[in-house]
Amino acid sequence: MRSDLTWNVLAKNLEGLSQRFDAVSSNIANANTPRYARREVRFEDQLQALLDAPKKLPLAVTDERHMALRPLSVEQITPREVRPVDEIYRLDGNNVDPEVEMARLAETRMAYNATNRLVSKKAGLYRLAIGGR
Repeated sequence: MRSDLTWNVLAKNLEGLSQRFDAVSSNIANANTPRYARREVRFEDQLQALLDAPKKLPLAVTDERHMALRPLSVEQITPREVRPVDEIYRLDGNNVDPEVEMARLAETRMAYNATNRLVSKKAGLYRLAIGGR
């Protein structure tokens, strides 16, 4: 399964969504903490760049010191945490809007459940192929 791009992308998506769960729950828990800067986890743009790579001209990376413009493999994608500090929601410096965070939590939960269903279907296809029925 290491060479299956779909499986690897689904696994990386679950990893990123899991980290987003942690960030959103931390934001909700610290909604009343003065000067708390909310956390965001971003990784979808990296996955999209990897999946759109065959549509673009390839960039030759011939040395390990060369910088790639996009991830060359799913393993190179790392969900990154960003703290937007220039947004202020309240006068005490906290930028957490509880309603927005609850919406992000619901969105993340739906994406996580959908990805889990895809992983389950993909595993079922593997079982079917191995079982030979």
